[in-house]
Amino acid sequence: MTALERPDPQDLRRRYPHVFDRPAAARLATPLVLVLTLAIFVFGLVDLEFSPSRMLAGLGQLGWIARMMLPPDPGASLPLYLKALGETLSIAVLGTTLAALPISLLAARNVIPSAILRFPVRRLFDTIRGVDQLIWALVWINVVGLGPFAGVLAIAVSDFGALGKLFSEAIEAADRKQVEGIRAAGGSALHEVRFGLIPQVLPVIAGQVLYFIESNTRSATIIGIVGAGGIGLQLAEQIRVLEWQKVSFLILMILVAVAAIDWISGKLRFAIIGRRAIA
Repeated sequence: MTALERPDPQDLRRRYPHVFDRPAAARLATPLVLVLTLAIFVFGLVDLEFSPSRMLAGLGQLGWIARMMLPPDPGASLPLYLKALGETLSIAVLGTTLAALPISLLAARNVIPSAILRFPVRRLFDTIRGVDQLIWALVWINVVGLGPFAGVLAIAVSDFGALGKLFSEAIEAADRKQVEGIRAAGGSALHEVRFGLIPQVLPVIAGQVLYFIESNTRSATIIGIVGAGGIGLQLAEQIRVLEWQKVSFLILMILVAVAAIDWISGKLRFAIIGRRAIA
């Protein structure tokens, strides 16, 4: 066939039947998803009583709250707020560290070839991820009582499922050539994991852990509102008594802490993976 000749449609149909003769389910999938999404959107507007007029009427109240927040002022409670912020950071770091356990190796296909052994680990991750972090906080508050210890357990359990899934997928995506090289050199299965898989996935895992620490700083604030300690508890108390200047100061403290963690995590990530020159 020369460059000027046009391909025969019938010949293309015979050579690539999976492209031209798609099953009915595949052809209808996209329209059905669009129709279902539109139906859920319309149902949500009606069932949730979405009202632009109510939203516009509330803008005045929002403006009043914003004016009452200025200027941010901690009053005489600055030492208490700093201690609470330290608790929040400790909850985030300790909870994420406890969640980053090596059990994700048991869910990776290239580490545990047997589906029978991988299945319960994967379903455990799915089950834990199916429960929101705030629900875990309420559960642990009733188990161990109020305080930051319940917050640590809530973050650790919640992130255990998420990090387990992410770590196992990163391990499965690792290049097999390094593992095969170690095996050819006489290395054991433990050596394959230690020197073949871990060095490849360590930068990915480190980046995910650092991101989760930053994210969990915000999450620790939320679960603190329900009694799990930290700065969230102080924030909830000041909102209840309408001390808006203290509320704005606490919000600024959280924003500064998150920005600082983001800067530090960026430095640590580049220290682990190295800086790459942009071509």
